Amino acid sequence: MTTTRSLFQPSLLCGLVCIFCLTLGAPADAATKKASPKAAAEKSAPKTTPEKSTTAAGEYASVLKNGANIRSGPDAKKEVLWTVFKGFPLQVKARKDKWAEVVDFEGDKGWISTDLLAKEKTIIVKADSANLRVGAGKDYELVAEVKHGVVFKPLDTEGDWVKVKHADGTTGWILGKLLWPK
Repeated sequence: MTTTRSLFQPSLLCGLVCIFCLTLGAPADAATKKASPKAAAEKSAPKTTPEKSTTAAGEYASVLKNGANIRSGPDAKKEVLWTVFKGFPLQVKARKDKWAEVVDFEGDKGWISTDLLAKEKTIIVKADSANLRVGAGKDYELVAEVKHGVVFKPLDTEGDWVKVKHADGTTGWILGKLLWPK
């Protein structure tokens, strides 16, 4: 009989940011967000033009430290839309001075200081849950059930499967369509 563990990313509010927790069926929060971050970002995000910023289509980065703020514009005085934890993956859409316009796995947009970004790629579970398996396929033994918002470092791919490693050293395979970015 196989024992299934549940992996989740705790909320920043609980003070356990980026700690890998093993529990049965616990909920997960990917980041601490204010209500309607998309609406706030759309209302207050400045329009960028090619003359003022550079586009970085397809560029992904991860956050360097816990408690990094995603803001409504490229300025430390702009409204904080939400806060993210170390390792959180972001897609860089444009750059302006020392700021990057970013999008997260839920499509929320904002700005972050480039000093808070690392080039190391990480991936996040975008599905409500995903099975972490010992091999690349549905027939392999289940290592754990991974909750929405858990971040991993990608190691390898095999077909539609991605081999991942969590910060605590746990490794396994997850179906790629359940992860962001692919």
